[in-house]
Amino acid sequence: MSVDMNSQASDKEDEDDGGDEEDQGDIASYYEGVASDVEQQGADSFDPEEYLFTCLTYKESQRVLMEEVNTVAAALKVLPAVAKLILVHFQWQVSQILDRYKSNSSLVLSDAQVQPSSSCRLVTPPQSLQCGVCLQVVRRDALLALPCQHSFCKACWEQHCTVLVKDGMGVGISCMAQDCSLQMPEDFVLPLLPGEELKDKYRRYLFRDYVETHFQLQLCPGADCPIVIKVQEPRARRVQCSRCSEVFCFKCRQMYHAPTDCATIRKWLTKCADDSETANYISAHTKDCPKCNICIEKNGGCNHMVNFCWMCLGDWKTHGSEYYECSRYKENPDIVNQSQQAQAREALKKYLFYFERWENHNKSLQLEAQTYQRIQEKIQERVMNNLGTWIDWQYLHNAAKLLAKCRYTLQYTYPYAYYMESGPRKKLFEYQQAQLEAEIENLSWKVERADSYERGVVGGEVELSASDRGDLENQMHIAEQRRRTLLKDFHDT
Repeated sequence: MSVDMNSQASDKEDEDDGGDEEDQGDIASYYEGVASDVEQQGADSFDPEEYLFTCLTYKESQRVLMEEVNTVAAALKVLPAVAKLILVHFQWQVSQILDRYKSNSSLVLSDAQVQPSSSCRLVTPPQSLQCGVCLQVVRRDALLALPCQHSFCKACWEQHCTVLVKDGMGVGISCMAQDCSLQMPEDFVLPLLPGEELKDKYRRYLFRDYVETHFQLQLCPGADCPIVIKVQEPRARRVQCSRCSEVFCFKCRQMYHAPTDCATIRKWLTKCADDSETANYISAHTKDCPKCNICIEKNGGCNHMVNFCWMCLGDWKTHGSEYYECSRYKENPDIVNQSQQAQAREALKKYLFYFERWENHNKSLQLEAQTYQRIQEKIQERVMNNLGTWIDWQYLHNAAKLLAKCRYTLQYTYPYAYYMESGPRKKLFEYQQAQLEAEIENLSWKVERADSYERGVVGGEVELSASDRGDLENQMHIAEQRRRTLLKDFHDT
């Protein structure tokens, strides 16, 4: 992630206008304008995903950082460059730094490695004029040293700093002496760097490190995006960049993954990558019909294949009461007493069960994005033909967006369930997961058929079928309620 400090596009209001343009089928859009519509239908107003955050430009984030730097520098009576190193070490928690400094000022400075600890033997200023690295005899004014008094010639310091900055290092450049970890403040490093280009690069790396170590800040992971997200309390919550519309988890900067926590989703994605060849066959979106054995392809988001379930190939008629069984993996309680080969086969079987459902919902999201696009085009066509206004058809638009929002959450329930310990809590989670899955399939079924709902035109205005619209909006309410209930009970808090 690089930040161009000379031309910060995000500092100009007129260049932010394009960031709000909705990208059809983009996950980010699924969270916009749907919640209020559902809540009007009586849904629980508590949203477990609600999270307050602010998008800062480069200059705004610099001001935030410098305010804290000045506070610490004044309280600890150190230079701003040294205060920055202290703040980085303590993740910019100013109140903690001030409290610890009152208790033991020397310990704070030594812990942050800006001054030698009391246990370290200070080196006396050298009597000779020999550099400790190149062993060349130099003039006394050509020798430089940090508070540890390890003296080296200016040329060696320059080479040391240049190599590390070219390798991408900002904060973390330390003394060249062996076993000395004293940190070099930026006002010591900058004069040693040759050329403005390398100095600008060093400033960018410093800014990156300052933001990444700040417990309330995160850099937007969007390509070449300079926006910084600021929160009051760092949590694994959904945030969205105001400039590039990138949606991500604040805590880990990866794709938003509720209800799965950051550590678990990392394990799951690593496992999927490692076992990708094993699972390749499961990614092919074709199956044999359980009745006639003809190869069939799934071309919609819904798992209802006329008379059977796409996932388990069971009779769809029984899914109203048995959908829980379709989404729950049946553990073999006797597997611990069987051979290692049997345990390995069982482990693979379990992984493939969850991977297939994870991949299926990912595929369904892509297919439903196409449905969403078709609905958008259909609404536009009706409006152009004076068959109602955009407001008349807004509920179809919101239904398609809510469907994708719910399915996105459901997709990330499967890594959560895969790593979850067996027990009463897992049974409750699987029950809520199955309830959400059932309601999403009902909603998907109705959204995909929304265009075929019969409507009449009276006096040039659209007369909507009250039963059709009411049925769809009621299903939206139920699906969102299931989603919020599951997140409220299992989302990382």
